[in-house]
Amino acid sequence: MDAWSRTGAALVALMLAAGCGNMSTRDRNTAIGAAVGGVAGSALSGGSTGGAVGGAVVGGVIGNQIKK
Repeated sequence: MDAWSRTGAALVALMLAAGCGNMSTRDRNTAIGAAVGGVAGSALSGGSTGGAVGGAVVGGVIGNQIKK
């Protein structure tokens, strides 16, 4: 993972941590799923932007559907 990817991942994690205070459980699961999916998608695709975005979308949908 290059320096820009690490910086972006850290920034996203910081924003998620700051914004989760008044989220519902479903909103929080969606955000966590998107973050994890984005990191996983980037890692699995060799750091491509498309892989990260696709992983974030899939992760967000899965996180949203947990404990529905």
